[in-house]
Amino acid sequence: MAVNLVNVEAVSKVYGTRALLDAVSLGVSEGDRIGVVGRNGDGKTTLIRMLAKLEEADTGRVTHSGGLRLGVLTQHDSLDPEATVRHEVIGDMADHEWAGDAKVRDVLTGLFGGLDLPGFEKGLDTVIGPLSGGERRRIALAKLLIAEQDLIVLDEPTNHLDVEGIAWLAGHLRERRSALVCVTHDRWFLDQVCTRMWDVQRGDVFEYEGGYSDYVFARAERERIAATEEAKRQNLMRKELAWLRRGAPARTSKPRYRIEAANELIADVPPPRDTSELMKFASARLGKTVFDLEDVTVQAGPKVLLKHLTWQLGPGDRIGLVGVNGAGKTSLLRALAAAARSQGEEQPAAGKVVVGKTVKLAYLSQEVGELDPTWRVLQAVQQVKDRVDLGKGRELTAGQLCEQFGFGKEKQWTPVGDLSGGERRRLQILRLLMDEPNVLFLDEPTNDLDIETLTQLEDVLDGWPGSMVVISHDRFFIERTTDKVFALLGDGALRMLPRGIDEYLERRHRMEEAVAAAATPAASAPQSGTAPAKSSADARAAKKELQKIERQLDKISEKETKLHAQIAENATDFGRVAQLDAELRELVGEREELEMRWLELAEDAG
Repeated sequence: MAVNLVNVEAVSKVYGTRALLDAVSLGVSEGDRIGVVGRNGDGKTTLIRMLAKLEEADTGRVTHSGGLRLGVLTQHDSLDPEATVRHEVIGDMADHEWAGDAKVRDVLTGLFGGLDLPGFEKGLDTVIGPLSGGERRRIALAKLLIAEQDLIVLDEPTNHLDVEGIAWLAGHLRERRSALVCVTHDRWFLDQVCTRMWDVQRGDVFEYEGGYSDYVFARAERERIAATEEAKRQNLMRKELAWLRRGAPARTSKPRYRIEAANELIADVPPPRDTSELMKFASARLGKTVFDLEDVTVQAGPKVLLKHLTWQLGPGDRIGLVGVNGAGKTSLLRALAAAARSQGEEQPAAGKVVVGKTVKLAYLSQEVGELDPTWRVLQAVQQVKDRVDLGKGRELTAGQLCEQFGFGKEKQWTPVGDLSGGERRRLQILRLLMDEPNVLFLDEPTNDLDIETLTQLEDVLDGWPGSMVVISHDRFFIERTTDKVFALLGDGALRMLPRGIDEYLERRHRMEEAVAAAATPAASAPQSGTAPAKSSADARAAKKELQKIERQLDKISEKETKLHAQIAENATDFGRVAQLDAELRELVGEREELEMRWLELAEDAG
């Protein structure tokens, strides 16, 4: 029988006139992996802070088992700004001691990309004070994961992690023996890690067995039976369930009768969006040209991020953009946005961007734009427009769209200055959509948004007719809202990934293995004496071959782009598509071989 680690008994917490938690009783046992969801401001963080005894309850009590080893990741770290990363993460362990510990090596590699902490100027000896909030958060997470605990409590652990980092963290937590309580809006992560869910709603906490997919089904079924929620919310949950059962792999862990019940519940729910209808409407609004890139080079200062890029964003295209940090995702969007603002006059470092004459771009950057703090929410939206046309006869007033984004009638009169970070983010997205753009660039749109708001945003985007590019580390959001995934792998090229993010992670894993394999002979070379220096002739030959491979890769990239365009043109000719697909697969194999050779030569040329 599992040992009980934490008991929460009849706990209540009131802020001002609002009861965040009302006589809540819960328990955490050995082996539990609990995901905590709910709207921003409904008490998720308060609940886990009281669970960890970081905050006192007004009434009720929280008890921990004797000798409980508890690790907590809060939204604000307690790292010593004067200390080094080594001091905070490794402590007093000698180099040979921590380097020989598989868990320490796994955590450092998973969170920082290597034992030498690439990206940190002085590696482990970097002083913490000047680091960014994201870097400090990864350090705090590494410190927690290296230690041994009976229970780990995590508040938004995926913030500031990229797609690879999130995938690593999910795998790491699945392998740990510690119990887990985790607040996150990352639905893919919840499905991968959690076996129970706590849904915090209006002072109460509802418990569900299973991960996020199971929770969506159980909540939709509960709301249908109880009939206590408004029709809009029921329909949104059923739509989300339909996506989970049809669009993505069926990830429920429930018995067959539950699967059949889920399928019956969504029998009359149409697909999330009518792609062909939206493409027609988008073409009518945009014409044939949206963005055409010809032999484009994108730079950030002196650093070249993308070179010889020929690519097309067409009417109705919904693109997810993933890639390693610093590869140029945001820089690419900024270059396109600059060309759109200047109507094609402002061009990148090299090449040409052609912008469609009818393009009306809305760009959601990672920074939350400043609004007059004295404005009311409704006023901030009406400053843009009173009504918005969502297409297909759907028209909403500013107030109706506010409600759809979680700003109820009372909240619409709240001053902007009193909103939380997540609410301001929501308002920023709302204002963008209110301006009726026909092209959307969304750079990390899920930051600070709770799951319910994400579901509402996805519902709005389902019926939005236009072209869209989304950069996000939220894998679920990308899979849910886009039709194609492109990747920047750090080699100056943009590639389409037919199998989406799974293919991206596989490619990155192969690249890392190749780099590790290239480094292994050097690492295992005899230590006596000085290692023989590479001859200058060898280095020159390696550089020459590298340049040749880069030219070959550029040509292959151009061929891939043309093949993708031909596949799109011949979509109804299945024989031709099969032939083109075979050519594409052959090219992909050739490119991957060249990439591996490039990685081997890079060491010799260095």
